[in-house]
Amino acid sequence: MPESIECSTVLPASPEQVYRAWLDSAEHAAFTGSPAQIEPGVGGAFSAWDGYIQGTTLELAPYSRIVQAWLTSDFPPGNPPSRLEVNLEPAGGGTYLTLRHTQIPDGQGQDYYQGLVDYYFAPMQAYFESVQ
Repeated sequence: MPESIECSTVLPASPEQVYRAWLDSAEHAAFTGSPAQIEPGVGGAFSAWDGYIQGTTLELAPYSRIVQAWLTSDFPPGNPPSRLEVNLEPAGGGTYLTLRHTQIPDGQGQDYYQGLVDYYFAPMQAYFESVQ
């Protein structure tokens, strides 16, 4: 049965900055420290973490929400994409970022939770502190 996770953090950047960085190949690579290729826009393909994550952008609400279909190289063969919702809200001069990841293959939810915290939240925090 597919799993779902949700995790949140506050970043020292505006929702617009975070939104633009998530959808920009160079900035996404800069805040994760790993290659990314992103075609911004609904229907655009993307890859992150040097191809570990691949998918398509499904929905965009400028500066507040990004929805993407994700497949990773850890998914079982033939597994359908998971769904990642990136929600951005203003928070005292920064951004309250919530990631809701659903349709994760059974048994992998905790690994993806920890991965988002370690490989997105921590480097994003450092990146946005450095560009302020």
